Parts: sequence; C-alpha cells; structure tokens
Amino acid sequence: MDVILHIGAHRTATTSFQGYLRANAPALAGLGVGFWGPRRTRGGVLAGVIPGPGPLSPARQFDRARGRIALNLAKAGDRRVRQLLVSDENILGSPRGNLRRERLYPDAGPRVAAFARAFEGQLGRIVISVRGQESYWTSVLCFALARGHALPHPATLDRLVTQPRGWREVIEDLAEAAPGVEILVMPHERYAGLPERRLARMLGDAPDLPQAHARHWLNRSPDLAALRNLLAERGEGGLPAGPGPWRPFDHAQRAALNELYQDDMFWLSAGASGLARLAPDPWEEGVEEASPTGPNGGQPAAIDPRARLRRRGQGDDDEEGRMVRTR
Repeated sequence: MDVILHIGAHRTATTSFQGYLRANAPALAGLGVGFWGPRRTRGGVLAGVIPGPGPLSPARQFDRARGRIALNLAKAGDRRVRQLLVSDENILGSPRGNLRRERLYPDAGPRVAAFARAFEGQLGRIVISVRGQESYWTSVLCFALARGHALPHPATLDRLVTQPRGWREVIEDLAEAAPGVEILVMPHERYAGLPERRLARMLGDAPDLPQAHARHWLNRSPDLAALRNLLAERGEGGLPAGPGPWRPFDHAQRAALNELYQDDMFWLSAGASGLARLAPDPWEEGVEEASPTGPNGGQPAAIDPRARLRRRGQGDDDEEGRMVRTR
C-alpha cells in the first residue's frame, strides 16, 4: 500500500480539498484510494503521536498510536486500498502556535519525524502546499481576529516579516525528519481551486478522478466587513473602512514578504537542493473546467479556479522593498 501524508499547510485550501475527498469517498474507494481526514485522525487514529496531557506517559501514548495506525493500515489493506491519503494540516503545527512564537512552523521537523516513526517506514510521499507569505500570514491573522484575538501590534507585524523561517526552511526540516521519503511541494496559487488535479498529483498523476464537488470553497477568510462586524460585537474597532480584504501589512512589508516567497519558489524551481520536488503547473498543461457545485454566496461557495490563474502568490507586482534572507 502506498501511504501519502498530506500535511497542509494551513490556509492553503486544505478544508476544501478534504471536503472534496469526503464527498467523493465512495468513488475513490472504487479506484483503490482510501482517505483519512481530520475527522478520523484528530482524537482518533493518530492520537498520541504527539503526546498530550493525560495519565499515560508520552512513550506509552506513542506506542498505542503506532499500534492503532498499524491496525488501521491492515484493515485498509483488507479492503484492497492501494493508495491511502492521510490529510491533516495539524501534523505540521498550528497557526496559533506560529503566531505565538512568530515563526513559520518552528516544530515542523520533530513533529513530522514523530509521524514518520509512527507509520514505521510505510510513508511513500509527504505532500505540503505552500502559499505566498503575505497572503498566508494575512489569512492566519484574519482567523485569529475572528476567534477573539486582538488586532496585531505593528511590532508583531514587523517581526512576522523579519522572522527567519520561510518555506525553504520548513521543507529542509521535513527532509531531515523523514529521510528517504519523497517530498512533493504544491503551490497554493496553482492548485487551490483544482482539488481533482491536486489529488492526481499526490497519487502519482492518477487518471479519471472524480470531478464532482470540485469547486466548493470552504472555510474562506472573512473580509473587512465581516471582521469589522466581529470587532463591533466585542466593542472594539481599529480596522479601516471600505470593502474588500483586510491587508494588515503595509506596502513595504508586503513587498518584502513577496520577495521571500519568490526566493522560496526560485529555490524550489531550481531543484530544492535535491530535497523536494515542485509539482508542475496544471495551468500550463491545460485545465478542463469542472461544473461548479454548491450554492453561490453561501457556505460552501462555488469557486472559479481561473481567478488564480497567474497570481503566483504575489500581492504586488512591484520590486520595491526587496529583502535578502540570510541562511
């Protein structure tokens, strides 16, 4: 059985992708493809890989998790599952932890190393989606604000811009944590609206995957109006007036963050020092339009993937505010 570990990242359309997988689970099962998503992994089959509070020691929690994983893999094999996709972005860490420590997944290495040990050498591929730092941190801040956090202090925004970790550092940590396991990198800007293409890449360019439910957009970021309403309910303010998305970073900060992502993408395009493989651009290969599903204007919402056609993760097209990252 080929086991693929999809580890996010957060805010890269993982919820929409997992919704597509759940909705098409029967059809995928007929193709020999199994799926473990957050509803099964969290508090379930993967519980204890990262030890939590409780009466059992961390070692005992891990041993039980490893046994549970082996048992469930055996059951999947009995059902003739040939490829198993395990998708849970919390494997990598958490957005709240990133904000608290003002770093991009600072514990990615030890966390993924623990999951690699728990699967006892059965992982064939690790898949990570990356996203432009400006839009990634903005999306994380939007959800933090919606969940009761205060508006970020200007000094916090500065530290998020200057913190030393980009996607290159995260991927280097993954390669060290799971030596010998292929790492496939899928840019959010290319694949977010194309879950069927995303899945095909993860499975090794599998053909004839389901098209149904491929244009649902779940867990989208709240816009300025929604955030203003949430703050008003708490008796707070501080957001600018007007429509559209919230842009917490100023012009120079956005340019610096976009430059960091360009550095990451250049490194990936150049071969990532042999540590990872960048997924090809599906738009350059041609994309067949899937029929949108779901009610417009609600949750889930229909999404046209062509809206992301050439953005490549950049919020601005200018070259001002260039920042060189030291390694």
